[in-house]
Amino acid sequence: MTALEIADIVGIISFAISGFLIAVHMKLDILGIFISSFLTAFGGGMVRDVIANKTPYIFTNNLPIILVLSTLVIAIVFKLHKIPDLEGKLAFVLTDTIGLVSFAISGALIAMKSDFNMIGIVLLSLLTAIGGGTLRDVVINRIPAVLMSDFYGAIAIIISFVIIATDSFYEINKITLLSIFIFGVILRLIAYKKRWHLPTLS
Repeated sequence: MTALEIADIVGIISFAISGFLIAVHMKLDILGIFISSFLTAFGGGMVRDVIANKTPYIFTNNLPIILVLSTLVIAIVFKLHKIPDLEGKLAFVLTDTIGLVSFAISGALIAMKSDFNMIGIVLLSLLTAIGGGTLRDVVINRIPAVLMSDFYGAIAIIISFVIIATDSFYEINKITLLSIFIFGVILRLIAYKKRWHLPTLS
């Protein structure tokens, strides 16, 4: 299994949980929960693949669908929807962070594989990381997290630059990508804990 496939799988599972929890918090019905989970899990990857002139991964492989369905079944069996205010708990932040970082990495890798320039790599990394969550938030009438959340989209941009720098000096492999993944998760959690925000105009 390649590093790109691993990043996609981790991102899909994490964002499926994130979409499920958001849907429960918004009191959506069972169809709304499925739509929220699928949009969150697949939206960014589909945007990435279309821009990179690739057939979207979910149209050529059954694994992503199986992963999301299995994740939803497990979430329901363990009654995650019964836990009050789960969206504000560390467990939710962690799953959302893992999805964000994983898809930021996969977006950067696809862009590099497609010979995108630096701007292309950064933008594709960002769009892959935030695309699913943004589509979900628009559909359920929420302000997308990337527009107001604590250091959210900035994490994807930072990760893309780290990958570009790593590729310039070292070999991109599973070990270096794992290190970047851990760095991204820790950075996001620190930003959440310390309530870091990008400057706003006032």
